[in-house]
Amino acid sequence: MEIQRISRLRFLNTITWAIVASGIVVAVAAGLARATLNINAALIEKPDIAIYLLLPEEKIHDVDLLRETGTQRDYLAETKDGLKLVILKKGEKEWYVEHMESLRE
Repeated sequence: MEIQRISRLRFLNTITWAIVASGIVVAVAAGLARATLNINAALIEKPDIAIYLLLPEEKIHDVDLLRETGTQRDYLAETKDGLKLVILKKGEKEWYVEHMESLRE
């Protein structure tokens, strides 16, 4: 049985591509993990950002905080359909929209 040897150049080429591929996999996984943490933090810790994530179909342009308590925040949001009163309430783990009402100018 004949043993075939791999040339040094071919071996280094294979190792280089393996390191590059591993680096890409790690970078993509780290990016997805960071994005997940950012969305999680927005929904749990930062309700000002959460209003944009919870109501994407409203296409909110501007948000003004009207009132804040420990578990509730009232916003005046300028949307594609005009001004709306949006009330966010903090649940056990995250913020959610409790009430949304259109306002007349």
